[in-house]
Amino acid sequence: MNFQKIKDYWRQSCKDWNFIFMHELRSMIKDEGVLIFFFLVPLAYPLLYTFIYTGETVRDVPVVVVDDSHTARSREYIRHIDATADVEIMSYCSDMAAARKAIEHREAYGLIHIPSDFNDRLSKGEQTYVSVYCDMSGLLYYKALVTANTNVSLAMNARIKVARAGNTTLQQDEVTEHPIAYEEVSLYNPQNGFASFLIPAVLILIIQQTLLLGVGISAGTAREKNRFKELMPFNRHYTGLLRIVLGKSWAYLLVYIPISVYVLGVVPHLFRLNQIGSPVNLILFVIPFLLACIFFAMTVSVLVRHRETCIMLIVFTSVPLLFISGVSWPGTAMPAFWKTVSYIFPSTPGINGFLKINNMGAPLIAVRHEWVMLWTQAIIYFFTTCLVYRYSIIASRRHVVRLYRRMKALRAKKTHKERDAHVYQ
Repeated sequence: MNFQKIKDYWRQSCKDWNFIFMHELRSMIKDEGVLIFFFLVPLAYPLLYTFIYTGETVRDVPVVVVDDSHTARSREYIRHIDATADVEIMSYCSDMAAARKAIEHREAYGLIHIPSDFNDRLSKGEQTYVSVYCDMSGLLYYKALVTANTNVSLAMNARIKVARAGNTTLQQDEVTEHPIAYEEVSLYNPQNGFASFLIPAVLILIIQQTLLLGVGISAGTAREKNRFKELMPFNRHYTGLLRIVLGKSWAYLLVYIPISVYVLGVVPHLFRLNQIGSPVNLILFVIPFLLACIFFAMTVSVLVRHRETCIMLIVFTSVPLLFISGVSWPGTAMPAFWKTVSYIFPSTPGINGFLKINNMGAPLIAVRHEWVMLWTQAIIYFFTTCLVYRYSIIASRRHVVRLYRRMKALRAKKTHKERDAHVYQ
């Protein structure tokens, strides 16, 4: 008898789980708002962001030149600057006032000033200088301008030293040019590009934010359709806590597994971003990240009373979450308070772990801190989801009991009036 009861219980649990699972999938397909955030945004936004930064670096930054030397050497310096990929000489100005005006009108983003004694000092064997002014409102402009001038000045310095040394062999010339030979190797970002630096973090953040928005809109819709404005409907299938949480979460996970493959695998491949991580390690890392995001979204969705509420609560957090993740600003330089706040969100360990595996080729053991943190968040947010859903189920039952008692009282009052009317007749 007990075995039969257990068997019936599990059969009913599986039926309820399947009902909730299929109902959640149907709700996603029928709801235009959820479709936008679960499908359209994850499909379109990664392409849009990556396409914007597909150039990786800023090239041919327009600059103006004030050449007060008017000598062959100054013209040689300017010619070599213009030949670099980073800078384009757009015009020559007669004085600094005209050059300053060009920068103020955004016709140029930098200024190169060669003093009048440039060639004279070099001819005397003295040290000279070149002044470089850059628009610091854009750090990439500064990087391009300073890099171009540094490389050209080092090359000219080497040639001047060789000319003055009086060497007799090419080997002596090489030693004179570079007494200490060096080799520059750009680790994990060979293009020195902005897309390879920023886009992987943005892709992880897109997954988290779209999940939060989609689950939030779904919760807001459920409340608006519910007579009692509660998250859980009063339905015989919505009685077991675990079947509700697991049914909903598996529906979200089923949708976001292919979405994650597209966002984290296909998009970087289409734009030839750095991908040197093991696919197995990425899968093992992304699974707890998705679970943490799903349960975190389900917990937060309890705060959503209307469909529009989640947009106001979540959309504005995207930029702060990117800042506190430790990508755009080093985590070691971040205030302790914000560093602690960042641990609340799955995007923080998700971004850092994904960058280490995907861009740096780290094994899973090297990101065990982030991996354990994601599993910890998934477990904690699973229990918080159970707590808030339990509260919603109890609140829904209280509303039904209250309504039943009110209807029972009205029915008793009506029966009492009919009886009094019958006695009066």
